[in-house]
Amino acid sequence: MKIQVIAKNNQRVDFNSFKIEIMTTTVSIKTIYDCSLERAFKTPILCDVSKVHSGYGIMPKVTHCIDAENWGKPGFSKKVFVAKSATQKGGWASVDKVIERKENSYWKIEVSEFQSWMLGFSSFVGEWKTTEIEKCKVLVEYTYTLHSGITLLYPLNWIFAKTFWKVYMKRVLENVRQMAYCNEPYLFE
Repeated sequence: MKIQVIAKNNQRVDFNSFKIEIMTTTVSIKTIYDCSLERAFKTPILCDVSKVHSGYGIMPKVTHCIDAENWGKPGFSKKVFVAKSATQKGGWASVDKVIERKENSYWKIEVSEFQSWMLGFSSFVGEWKTTEIEKCKVLVEYTYTLHSGITLLYPLNWIFAKTFWKVYMKRVLENVRQMAYCNEPYLFE
């Protein structure tokens, strides 16, 4: 579909040539897990996501997912459902998609199709990198890049990412640590 507008001076303006600038804010944290490389790698993505994302402050608890038959494989997605909270009505909240998987090394996922307003964010891209330091000692580097196309909200987006979201990510790291140490069963391959 091509969009054109004819201005008062009869000049055509082609809106398809304009690019919407997407603002990004990146948050990264690191920790050491005392478990196998496989456990540190697989647990956050292939175990029960409701135990990973257990809610905090304005972030609702994930309750379950559907359409996840091929979850864990690049190119496949799942619909994520959440409990009711101050910011969410409950129910279908977003879609998670695996962008990249390098076995025992790296995950890249995208969270998008938000079903309620998320401070103007259009997507969150998460990365989970695992590096074995020695047997049963793994460096975990956890990164999220938050994408927003609303320039006026960018300062608020930056503050949200660098404060609340960073704290939330630390909670997720600890949830995954406990799951890895307890050999939480994998639900997907």
